[in-house]
Amino acid sequence: MPDSSKELLNESSLLDAYSQAVIGVVEKVGPAVVSIGVRQKGANGHAGEGAASGVIIAPDGYVLTNNHVVENAGDVQVGLTDGSTFPAEVIGKDPATDLAVVRAATNGLPVAELGDSDSLRVGQLVIAIGNPFGFQSTVSTGVISALGRAMRSPTGRLIESIIQTDVPLNPGNSGGPLVDTRGRVIGVNTAIIRPAQGISLAIPVKTASWVIGELLTRGKVRRAYLGLGAQVRPIRPSAQRRFELPAPTVLEVVSLEKGGPADKGGIKDGDFLLGLEGRSVGTVDDVHRLLTDVPAGSHIRISILRDNERMEVEVVTGEL
Repeated sequence: MPDSSKELLNESSLLDAYSQAVIGVVEKVGPAVVSIGVRQKGANGHAGEGAASGVIIAPDGYVLTNNHVVENAGDVQVGLTDGSTFPAEVIGKDPATDLAVVRAATNGLPVAELGDSDSLRVGQLVIAIGNPFGFQSTVSTGVISALGRAMRSPTGRLIESIIQTDVPLNPGNSGGPLVDTRGRVIGVNTAIIRPAQGISLAIPVKTASWVIGELLTRGKVRRAYLGLGAQVRPIRPSAQRRFELPAPTVLEVVSLEKGGPADKGGIKDGDFLLGLEGRSVGTVDDVHRLLTDVPAGSHIRISILRDNERMEVEVVTGEL
């Protein structure tokens, strides 16, 4: 057989394998991807309408989507791939991760399997299914471009471990699943970088699984908080060496919630936060990151700098 014929045969085989992988995923996961129609409550009394995507996570109607999809929702409808629609209620929302769970008024639904976002690798083939611009059950493919990205939620809180892909996404894909070649959901598509091409972001399923558990058991995500406002301030190199700080910045306390955890623990305006539980902090994001692993009601040690002296105070975290 001529070499050119062999090359064509190999290319055909590769394309067929790629196609079969995508087709298999779509057939497995597609029925569990829904459209979400939302009539939003307007601040001035006028209602607006929007459409996005979601993925069924339990046969009795529970659907995972983005918080920004159902935020301020007055009326929610979930549409299945067979054309049927059902009214739905918002079970819980978590603006800090831009995730939400709604429940459609039906049962016996197909369910998507949740995968493992910790085992992902750059270059891995991924598939997105959603409803961009109202075009139902649209399939897009691409690869994981990067792992461990960070983005701001609408609340300003940092969301970490974000998955970056080059999967083409458009308005309406929000809330839809990002899936691996085994048909397992490994992320929730949440954002596109509008001026850019080929940059899409997804919240990892590890984060989503934790949020789902909190929303289904408690109706909200419990987070520890300190009840203070702080700003980053540079510190002199001599002070950085003296207090053995890893970064040239500290956090200056600029406001306190009266009667809040930090106020009760003895923190004062003008104090500088140096660390929590022995771990240094140099930005507000550092504080949020450390508090993520701290249950509300925990006793934590906070290292502060006051009147040029380092000291420790104990604060009982509140629940946000």
